[in-house]
Amino acid sequence: MSQTVTSPIVAAVRSAVQPFSGAMADYDPLLALIGDARFVLLGEASHGTQEFYRQRARVTQRLITELGFTAVAVEADWPDAYRVNRYVQRVGTDINGDAALSGFQRFPAWMWRNTEVLQFVEWLRAYNVTLPSRRPQVGFYGLDLYSLSSSMEAVLRYLDQIDPEAARRARYRYSCFEHFGDDTQAYGHAASFDLSQSCEDAVVQQLQELRRHAASYSQRDGRVAADEFFYAEQNARLVKDAEAYYRTMFRGRASSWNLRDQHMVDTLDALVAHLERQGERPKIVAWAHNSHLGDARATELGQQGEWNVGQLVRERHGPEAVLVGFSTYHGTVTAATDWDGPAEQKQVRPALPDSYEALFHAVGSPNFLLSLRDRGDAVEALYPARLERAIGVIYRPETERLSHYFLARLPEQFDAILHFDDTHAVQPLERIALQDTAEVPETYPSGQ
Repeated sequence: MSQTVTSPIVAAVRSAVQPFSGAMADYDPLLALIGDARFVLLGEASHGTQEFYRQRARVTQRLITELGFTAVAVEADWPDAYRVNRYVQRVGTDINGDAALSGFQRFPAWMWRNTEVLQFVEWLRAYNVTLPSRRPQVGFYGLDLYSLSSSMEAVLRYLDQIDPEAARRARYRYSCFEHFGDDTQAYGHAASFDLSQSCEDAVVQQLQELRRHAASYSQRDGRVAADEFFYAEQNARLVKDAEAYYRTMFRGRASSWNLRDQHMVDTLDALVAHLERQGERPKIVAWAHNSHLGDARATELGQQGEWNVGQLVRERHGPEAVLVGFSTYHGTVTAATDWDGPAEQKQVRPALPDSYEALFHAVGSPNFLLSLRDRGDAVEALYPARLERAIGVIYRPETERLSHYFLARLPEQFDAILHFDDTHAVQPLERIALQDTAEVPETYPSGQ
């Protein structure tokens, strides 16, 4: 059972927090905690809060400039993020960051087409310009798997240029999906209930064939060819994993959630291997929702059979990983009321009394950092499970307790927490997020 806030607990936490204003120097204690870690996972308690995006970008800037981080991996589709990667590394054709982000058209476009991400993308491109010619530039990559159609198209475009006969075979294999058009939910329903033949064998064969040609495809023009092959290979792997994801979508939340987060971690490890082949020692910062980046074993969802990125990264990389969560008590948020609905600015209700957010509000500091690594009085006081709020792309305040809270043990879930008591809605680049309902929404079915 969760517990209500009591004065001794508030006093213990108050004595341990490190208040900050958001200035760069305020993050010195966090960088000291990160130390030599190679994986820093920066969360968010909603997909539409300005402070989360802004401070996450500031932490990332320091990780890049001071600790030598070489890549940013985000909860976004691989093809759309790779377009941004080309822009920040000055090998694409987009004239500015707004154009580079224009690939993010589907609901919820505001997750990545917002003013904070645009500013960070422009900063990253400008930073890369300052690097010596022999030093690898910092990249920007997507971890998610919703881009089934666009990833198939990317594989075909690549093969059309490099091996037309292989492209013909790939078109034949991917034609398995033609009956469903871009309606991936319809495919998942039909395949799940044996209403149609599964495309599983076809997408696995395509990935296997692409990998058999890895040496010849990726070594034709040095690093550029290697990068383009890696981009195509990841798209082919995404198609394979997305096909499995949509097949499991109707079997329950845990099955599809686990496959999705497994894909994200596998993508992260594939990125590490690729950068290592390029002669780098990769250090990667990941951006995603708290529900993906906090260790699932410390939550009631983990007890129900779910795992997530944070848990898998800890299991694979141990002390080389640092998990940082974000929280807020109240304010405004950009979110929708329904799937494919327009972006709205919504009021975030004050957190429930028996939640971590309410406890942090009672501390009385508007913004603070709290390390959860030291087993002092404050951390011990936070161990009994409490409610934790999670707002995805959908926010329904009227059902908040059921739809937006879960029980967690914060000190086991994260290594540090950044709390912003009063927060504001992120500003989309468009007043209303552009819509394209051809594929499943970015965070379907979980909203996170």
